[in-house]
Amino acid sequence: MAPSGASGATILYVDDEALACKYFARVAADYAVLTASGVDAALEILARPGCAVDVLVTDYRMPGRNGGDLLRQVELDYPHIICILVTAHADKEVLLDAINGGRVFRILEKPLELALLRGALRQACAGARERAARRDSLLAIEETLAFLAHELNTPLATIANFARGIERRVNVEQPTAQQVEVGVAAGLMNGNARYCLSVLKTFVDSVKRAAPSGRALRPGSGAGQLIAALLDTYPLTAPQRAAIVTDIDCDFQVTASPNCVALVLSSILSNSLRALEGHAAPALRFEVRPGRIRLRDNGPGIPPGILARLLVDPVTMHAKAGGSGWGMIFCQSVMHSFGGNIVVDSDPSRGTTITLNFPERNEHDGYHPPGASHPLCRR
Repeated sequence: MAPSGASGATILYVDDEALACKYFARVAADYAVLTASGVDAALEILARPGCAVDVLVTDYRMPGRNGGDLLRQVELDYPHIICILVTAHADKEVLLDAINGGRVFRILEKPLELALLRGALRQACAGARERAARRDSLLAIEETLAFLAHELNTPLATIANFARGIERRVNVEQPTAQQVEVGVAAGLMNGNARYCLSVLKTFVDSVKRAAPSGRALRPGSGAGQLIAALLDTYPLTAPQRAAIVTDIDCDFQVTASPNCVALVLSSILSNSLRALEGHAAPALRFEVRPGRIRLRDNGPGIPPGILARLLVDPVTMHAKAGGSGWGMIFCQSVMHSFGGNIVVDSDPSRGTTITLNFPERNEHDGYHPPGASHPLCRR
């Protein structure tokens, strides 16, 4: 079990000498340290569900498979991990192979010098944070683009097919001038729709090629983690932040498109803040319950006529502020794309509650149905 490191980074140290592992864990006490006695043991740790190693430090000469074998495997399966090679033997071929292969961030000699080791770890962890940020950005782009492709492919293909059908029908032996005009327009519609489909596919394919492999991604984010990240990054004023509380009764993993879910949370938070503008005592409450996230506000509520159409038609109470009414439809489409949904309940006397319902998962997916015993559930 790794200790809770103050830096937040996790380091895996691999060495067949037990004393060397104990020494490293003591020297790197500012980090969460995992240790392994060989290559196979290290790969077992890396393959564990939920394991998130940022930096790998491995000895080279070990019984059986050596550190070079481990570096090659990590490069293939976990390219996001920053690697440091430790060796007591200045083997020229080993060093050249590691450096030319681009598999190592630093090479350190045994016995390890304390200052050099700590400096290398600081730099490696900083590099790991940068890689993680880039990886998260690519994942967010991939998820959002995949959702847009899901939403646009069918209507674009339908438009193209209808246009092609119209073009064929007006292609008679002696078409009228009006039929010719309709045929030309239908041909342009067909061509443009198929062009858009082609562009969309090209972008999706290019983002997938640029994105990290699935094994390199971190595990699904917890619902509470998504809310915390939102409150850390959303441009809240001091009074707005003071009005928001978070109540986590039973956390669960958001395994489907967490970055798209973050967009949904940001959108509904924006709507609630806008509804509370000018309120004498605004209150916003995020609640995390098994399989659902709720946001409650004590605003003026949504008129019944708008509430009935909110998730299906582009209606808005904030047209003067630039609202288009498409935001909640987009949010509902995101939730529908992975089997969830949004429910909106509103009353002028008690404000508005927006509930994000997530599809039921088994325990391996991190979802625990109501009443299930789970360490993250409040006792």
